[in-house]
Amino acid sequence: MAGLRQGIPVSRSGLTKWMYVGLHIKRWLILLVLAVAIMGLGFAYLLREFYLTYTFPEWTYYATLQFIPRWGRGLLFVSLAGGLTLFAGWRLNRSLAAALVPGSSEADIVDLVYQRRSLARGPKIVAIGGGTGLSNLLRGLKQYTGNLTAIVTVADDGGSSGRLRRDRNVIPPGDIRNCIAALAEAEPLVTELFQHRFEDREGDAIGGHSFGNLFITAMADVTGSMERGIAETSRVLAVRGQIVPASLADVTLGAKLRNGSEIRGESRIPETGEPPVEVFIEPADAPAHPQAIRAILEADLIVIGPGSLYTSILPNLLVPEIGRALFESKAHRIYVSNVATQAGETDGYTAADHVAAIQHHVGREDVVQMVLANSNLPSEPLPEEWRSTPVVAPGDADYGGARLILLDIVDHERRYRHDGERLSSAVMRLYYERDLREQAAEAVTTTSS
Repeated sequence: MAGLRQGIPVSRSGLTKWMYVGLHIKRWLILLVLAVAIMGLGFAYLLREFYLTYTFPEWTYYATLQFIPRWGRGLLFVSLAGGLTLFAGWRLNRSLAAALVPGSSEADIVDLVYQRRSLARGPKIVAIGGGTGLSNLLRGLKQYTGNLTAIVTVADDGGSSGRLRRDRNVIPPGDIRNCIAALAEAEPLVTELFQHRFEDREGDAIGGHSFGNLFITAMADVTGSMERGIAETSRVLAVRGQIVPASLADVTLGAKLRNGSEIRGESRIPETGEPPVEVFIEPADAPAHPQAIRAILEADLIVIGPGSLYTSILPNLLVPEIGRALFESKAHRIYVSNVATQAGETDGYTAADHVAAIQHHVGREDVVQMVLANSNLPSEPLPEEWRSTPVVAPGDADYGGARLILLDIVDHERRYRHDGERLSSAVMRLYYERDLREQAAEAVTTTSS
């Protein structure tokens, strides 16, 4: 049952996969078998009547295997029919797979049906953040549920996104593009194309732009709005879940520095060389996207992070309506701490420092119920060119009442980022364990009352 709830198929092979629970196929297979059996019974009556009224030549004695006892002939015919049925079903499965899913194996059709059915019953998860951290998490979570909503920041003003934002007056598509690529079920080549970035050449208008950014912007022009452009792009690439910008307003991210000065522009914050004292958005009352609010209020689980603390996560939480909805929601809230610091933004930060910064900006301590941090710290310093250090999570630090969970969630090859599969598996395990604890507590309460 746990395997079904978490969207993990039971390990089976061949035609036995058609016996998966929840496919809504077995009932029709049973009806088909029953119909064939009834038809066979009808033929049997007709043949028996023909056998009693017609005199057959002598050679039919051997052709019909009458020298074998009737029970033996019955078993022989049942075995032969069963073998032919399995062979025909196997070949049919392969033919359907080849026609509907090019390049697939014979098991792909049933796997796809099972996956769609089980993922549709998965928990409603909202992930809040931006950058590669959020897309890395989504790539893993889509294996567990189809009810995913990614809420992404719209404060990016650098690179391709910044240029399109200034030139075309659209919300920055960069983080949206990353999330679409992570949740897409399209061919890998299509996803690679979506992430392709044109070489930056002097005088080249599209140099430095990613194809996905241009595609989303073009779709917004065709459909008449960025909102519809994102939805249609997601449909074209068969995105599992939905990607929602935190706001459709033209949001600018600003920061207050230790020397008392202020800067504006998301891309300028890491350039200061030190963590900001505080960040803010303009306009401060930017309206949240209605779908973002709805998703938060209906969520079973809200995951904050991973991602750049000041430039990816906090710009979302600073949208007033999102901050309020976060605490009005009955969903369980988990903060995923970064595994490495970011130069000019979180130098020297621990996991507790990340949580404290979020608490300061939202004005409450009970931001999350759990803090998930990495337990697999390297024995040697990270390469100097990374300009980064591992984020440690002291057990005796203050996490605002949240429970600290230490697990191995780092990419062992690239220790500046999470391993998407390990991270998503850990998040889902914490969610279901918490779900089971709540059910047990309710059972105890009911029994005692």
